[in-house]
Amino acid sequence: MKGLLVDDDTLYLDALRRALQRRGIECEIAPDAATALAIATRIAPDFALVDLKLGEASGLSLIEPLRAIRADMRILLVTGYASIATAVEAIKRGADDYLPKPVSADTLQRILLETDLANPAAPADAGDDGSIESPTMIPLHRLEWEHIQQALNETGGNISATARLLGMHRRSLQRKLAKRPGPERRPPTDG
Repeated sequence: MKGLLVDDDTLYLDALRRALQRRGIECEIAPDAATALAIATRIAPDFALVDLKLGEASGLSLIEPLRAIRADMRILLVTGYASIATAVEAIKRGADDYLPKPVSADTLQRILLETDLANPAAPADAGDDGSIESPTMIPLHRLEWEHIQQALNETGGNISATARLLGMHRRSLQRKLAKRPGPERRPPTDG
């Protein structure tokens, strides 16, 4: 397995790359979007870990060009500034995962080896530096569902108004509502 790590924090990148190499995962690092695209074109990685904030640029802008280089590339967006709006935008652009930063090599390896994307993260574990990583990795489909539910609540359950608020077609929203997220499903409440 080969990967591409994109972050403007070169110390973090070097440490993560070394930890992944010890696990048999070869990675190249890139401090900016231009370097990342040049490397991705050259090596066509199996996955790319991309920071949301790349200096003045956004990691979101890398999702589509990376996907164009290799359609089956696993794209993981990481950020220290998680928000539902950003997660939804990442989904729309084609990211596979949205993770809180910092991500340990153990967690990254587990995510890359997962076959069931609907399965929430396993319990937290210690990273290479001994720090405990957050157990609250939320799958993109779950963040999107929560964003839709919040918009539905704001519009009093009106599907047409919610679709307008989210900038999508009413039928698309109805299809999304018909597909509730996986294992976290909760029974409907009367209230």
